[in-house]
Amino acid sequence: MRCVYKDDFEVDYSGSVHITKGDGVDLVVKGGEIPANIKSCLDSAVTRNSCHELRSAARALTNTINKTFDRE
Repeated sequence: MRCVYKDDFEVDYSGSVHITKGDGVDLVVKGGEIPANIKSCLDSAVTRNSCHELRSAARALTNTINKTFDRE
């Protein structure tokens, strides 16, 4: 499932997640690296065909990645 938003944010999910925002962000997370709770949200978004849910799940994924980088 691929969703493109008005603010130039783009999420493509087909097992792996590809997130882009303009020329400044290009993030790919392989399916096996996505936490189970977020993967279930992504799968639910696809089942419901909901770009709103897909963006929310992508935000949760990027927040999780940010928290990982903040740990020492």
